[in-house]
Amino acid sequence: ALAQRRREVEALATTPRSQRPDGLLAAFDADLPFPLTTGQREVGKTIAAEIGRPVPMHRLLQGEVGSGKTLVALRAMLTVVDTGGQAVLLAPTETLAAQHSRSLREMLGDLARAGELGADHRATRVTLVTGSMGGRARREALAEIADGSTGLVVGTHALLHDEVIFNDLGLIVVDEQHRFGVEQRDALRARGRRPPHLLVMTATPIPRTVAMTVFGDLEVSELTELPAGRSPIGTFVVPASQRSWTDRMWGRIRDEVAAGHQAYVVCPRIGAGGEDGGGEDDPAESSAAGPDSRASRPAATVCEVLPLLVDGELADLRVEPLHGRLAPGQREATMNRFAAGEVDVLVATTVIEVGVNVPNATVMVVLDADRFGVSQLHQLRGRVGRGTAPGWCLLHTAAEPGSPAWERLSAVAATSDGAKLARLDLAQRREGDVLGAAQSG
Repeated sequence: ALAQRRREVEALATTPRSQRPDGLLAAFDADLPFPLTTGQREVGKTIAAEIGRPVPMHRLLQGEVGSGKTLVALRAMLTVVDTGGQAVLLAPTETLAAQHSRSLREMLGDLARAGELGADHRATRVTLVTGSMGGRARREALAEIADGSTGLVVGTHALLHDEVIFNDLGLIVVDEQHRFGVEQRDALRARGRRPPHLLVMTATPIPRTVAMTVFGDLEVSELTELPAGRSPIGTFVVPASQRSWTDRMWGRIRDEVAAGHQAYVVCPRIGAGGEDGGGEDDPAESSAAGPDSRASRPAATVCEVLPLLVDGELADLRVEPLHGRLAPGQREATMNRFAAGEVDVLVATTVIEVGVNVPNATVMVVLDADRFGVSQLHQLRGRVGRGTAPGWCLLHTAAEPGSPAWERLSAVAATSDGAKLARLDLAQRREGDVLGAAQSG
């Protein structure tokens, strides 16, 4: 069945997107302040060859957290813009979409200022679309997308709505594709005049994705090199039953803050009023965690943990919350203060799972770690160790040693290789419904 599906895709005709020697991509490459890694160059050539064909590309880019997947994707997106097309970067949360929008503008500089005085004649625009946008801002963004005046579109699930009309959609890039449903990922592909090229990116492919690559529905590219200067991350499982271990865990945060660094404390839920996670940025409890984590004990929540830490283990430190129920402006302000070093510890949900880049953050505590899936844990720990100081990830759990949940956490602690963890995930959870829309986790 998958062979038939692949053959049907290859029979579809799409618009070839060939590189231009004097285009936007050439101008961007000329201004890059650092050389591409060998892996980025090789994967870039592969993608350029595929989007230059009249057949839709369908490729998975697997790379470690921080390996430079976004830069590879941006170069492909600029190739599409050079041909008069549009490219979309689809992100699972508003926090990540806003960060992608900012980083694309920063990377492009003057090349993202089309229509402004003194802009390069090859420049384009970056337009952000999220669910919380005001009516006027949303109408303006949708008008820019429909008339083709913007070449790069960044957004969340809000881009899946029928009211979003593209002028000439040539490439869809899905970041952290494990956070989207099968039908959600397919919804955008029906928007182009002709089938667009598709690039999905992840550090740890979920089991269904691994199966799709095995059966040939997705081609795979891997980025194995990390940029120079990245530090190792030590990961340890902390049993809740050992009070002395838990005390040392909080002591590690105090030590790191005393040394001038910062920390994250991650909870599975927001809490307050007995509610679950809520908000588009926070799955209440990851089904990726597996059936053994469905304990009767309540999950740690940001609303309960924050005051306990402020009055207890982390007293005298600057501690603030971050979760999906906060207003977008409040979330962004908190994140900006954390990035500026004005906050010592963020008590957060998985809203920080992807895209958050604060090199000064060196330690992360994940409470009720057995309630998170392998992909989530790997993504979460990628938020530390992004600078020159070593990173620490402490997985706090009430799971019993020897239980499936404990074994899963031990496996995450034993390796930082996302591909290995994806294989472990597949072995434990199986691949879900490869031919349908159901996916495990």
